[in-house]
Amino acid sequence: MEIRTLKKMEKKALKSSGLDFLKIGLALTFMAAVLIYSFATTGGVPNNIFLAIAALFGAYMAMNIGANDVANNVGPAVGSKALTMGGAIMIAVIFEAAGALIAGGDVVKTIKKGIIDISAFGNHTDVFIWAMMAALLAAAIWLNLATAFKAPVSTTHSIVGGVMGAGIAAAGFSIVDWGTMGKIVASWVISPLLGGIIAAGFLYAIKKNIIYKDDKVTAAKKWVPVFVSLMSWAFITYLTLKGLKKVWPHIVSFVNDVMFFTLPVTKKPTLLTALLFGLIVAIAVYFFVKSRVKKSSLTMKNDKASVNVLFTIPLIFAAALLSFAHGANDVANAIGPLAAINDAVMSGGISNKAEIPLWVMSIGAVGIAVGLALYGPKLIKTVGSEITELDQMRAFSVAMAAAITVIIASQLGLPVSSTHIAIGGVFGVGFLREWLDRENKAVNIIDQEQELIIDEEKTLKAYNAELLSLDEKSKKSKSEYQRIVELYKLIDDEEIKIKEAKKVIKNVVKTEYVKRDAVKKIIAAWIITVPAAGLLAALIFFVIRGMLI
Repeated sequence: MEIRTLKKMEKKALKSSGLDFLKIGLALTFMAAVLIYSFATTGGVPNNIFLAIAALFGAYMAMNIGANDVANNVGPAVGSKALTMGGAIMIAVIFEAAGALIAGGDVVKTIKKGIIDISAFGNHTDVFIWAMMAALLAAAIWLNLATAFKAPVSTTHSIVGGVMGAGIAAAGFSIVDWGTMGKIVASWVISPLLGGIIAAGFLYAIKKNIIYKDDKVTAAKKWVPVFVSLMSWAFITYLTLKGLKKVWPHIVSFVNDVMFFTLPVTKKPTLLTALLFGLIVAIAVYFFVKSRVKKSSLTMKNDKASVNVLFTIPLIFAAALLSFAHGANDVANAIGPLAAINDAVMSGGISNKAEIPLWVMSIGAVGIAVGLALYGPKLIKTVGSEITELDQMRAFSVAMAAAITVIIASQLGLPVSSTHIAIGGVFGVGFLREWLDRENKAVNIIDQEQELIIDEEKTLKAYNAELLSLDEKSKKSKSEYQRIVELYKLIDDEEIKIKEAKKVIKNVVKTEYVKRDAVKKIIAAWIITVPAAGLLAALIFFVIRGMLI
């Protein structure tokens, strides 16, 4: 029997290790293809070896973004069973790549978020290239480590830390814009807090207006179309603002030529225009969903599970739209420094801005897709089910928080992280469940314990009265003395029971729906992301400089 068990374990281990080797092989194949292509297509260009190696680092970074960051977009949908793991990966791969190639690739600042002053490099193009290579590799390594420890961290903060560390190593502390760094530190609090509050608010609204009603079917017919149309409004606004910046002039031109109304000619969409687009879609969605829910209500059961099903399809659309917007925006985290290196190598100088060539953008898009397909499931499981249990309503609330928080923050000029927002949303719905459950349990426990106290106090009063009457007797029989002794013991027991009941009321036991170990690990990873990536980048920069000088 033991031999058979050992053989099974051996077979399972071999299968697992075989799969790991296959994943590593596919990842290395992609990176090798990028290295060969970039080297072959830049032959004759001075320093093209640096560009080829930087492209390799960019491919590695893009894969790590796919493995870590994309989980925030699809994790809640998978955790709530709205999507299977395979379906989520397929949707994310398609829409991440589409977002990167269609709506990404706008002119990006050479240094993400203006972290360092590039004028400090002077005419030392080689030093600038080394610093950007170090930043890219350091951010990728940090993301890889975070993924291995199942900690979802901010890709943006990783590259910011890398750029900061490499910049300090190259030109000293004065190169860093510490005001911008202060805003990034503030985002560690702002992002999860806003995400958590908004997610918890929407979940509470759903519970109050639907789940807590006696007639859930009628409540669902009234409120589900409202919530889904609000989601549509938020997502179309979010997508217009964050995902259509590159193609916006083409959209304006098409609308003004074809449609019966005109749009203001701007380089990127305004908030008012985005809100108007969202409102038009939201109205259409409201009437469509209302008719669908009305049909579904004919066979719906009057329970929470039936209401949950109504949020499944909106969640699938949310995962797709979040992935598209993420691909359009965060692909720059993978290839922004690579674009800067490409520009420096091709022009022989350092520029504040750099165009992103199609081949560089393709590395980011394909790399994110490859990383997600190979290593994404680990973090998707963490976000979807290992922090708190999610159903469709909770996942819907998290998705709403992701869209609305980014819209609010971008208009207020607050630096926020999509990763921190999504995880904050998961924390928010989990802590709301704890609070609601504690409130309900507290009422029941307090009622029970108070009834117990009333009964015990009546019994105690009776015992004291009996004891008093026996004490007043001048002559007592043997049995009466025995009864007095017994009464003293009974009174002590009653007083102990009453004290215990009062203690229970004071200390109502909390049910923890959010795993505290996961919370501590994730928050710790958030806090050390910038300094860890910075330290790594500085070390890598010194290694590169030592090898080349």
